[in-house]
Amino acid sequence: MNNSIQQFDDVAISPVPEQLIELPSLLGLFRKAMVKSDSFELGQALPCLSNCVEGVQIDLNHLRSYQKLLGFDQVKKLPPTYLSMLGFPMMLRLMTHADFPMKAMGQVHLSNEISVFQDFPIDQPITLAAGITKSLITAKGVEWTVGLTATIDGELVWSSESTMLHRCKTGLRRQGVPLVVRAGESQTWAVDGGMGRRYASVSGDYNPIHLSAISAKLFGFKKAIVHGMWSKARCLAVLKDQLPESGYRVRANFHRPLFLPSNVLFYSERIADKTSFSIFNQTGEQAHMDGCILQDLTNAQF
Repeated sequence: MNNSIQQFDDVAISPVPEQLIELPSLLGLFRKAMVKSDSFELGQALPCLSNCVEGVQIDLNHLRSYQKLLGFDQVKKLPPTYLSMLGFPMMLRLMTHADFPMKAMGQVHLSNEISVFQDFPIDQPITLAAGITKSLITAKGVEWTVGLTATIDGELVWSSESTMLHRCKTGLRRQGVPLVVRAGESQTWAVDGGMGRRYASVSGDYNPIHLSAISAKLFGFKKAIVHGMWSKARCLAVLKDQLPESGYRVRANFHRPLFLPSNVLFYSERIADKTSFSIFNQTGEQAHMDGCILQDLTNAQF
């Protein structure tokens, strides 16, 4: 095969998702994830897995803890990234399902796109649904996506799609990666060594790669790395005054791990209805992530 990327499979979310009584426990799911084996073979279609939880209520104390940690205003309004964090156990349940052929641990988070369709009172019960949607063969392995939606009274109010990478040999040639350019005003951030543990205490994501250098080394990292969704949420907290009430989407691409502790450079620039942002290492030579806020829902993921 000589193409750098090809369509591998296009999996629709199951019309009959697994009905969950409540959000799953992450503790039990991480135990399953630690021991789950890899049976995936190239060319194998991913199973049509999905689940949903009805009647999810926002815990105001938990919301305030999240807002405080990331730097959002402590008001009765959900940051755009909050439901991604809340629905993460549902996605991990799909990844630890007996029919899912890939190991849950070691999947690389490549990108995330969130669409905010409507603003809504946070005391209303929410239905969350998660499902594996599609996959691609690339030079680095198999990219696959998992979607998450939030509906209220049957109406879509929010969605998220994360693209993951399962590393494996595919025989495809690698091509050059688009260069991430620093643009706009810069700030220096000091991200301390305990940030992974503090974010884990709020999100429940106690993946060992985020907790300490000792636990991260067990999975091939020289030091602990910060959660990718912490990076995205922190950028949006800094740019909170540029977030519309609704009718927008936020894209983020994750390029390199952000080791803890680190000093990094944050850049942002607004042109018309688009705000671009990025995080670089202290020298400005390597991008950890980049993204943008778009006041446009055309082709939004849902």
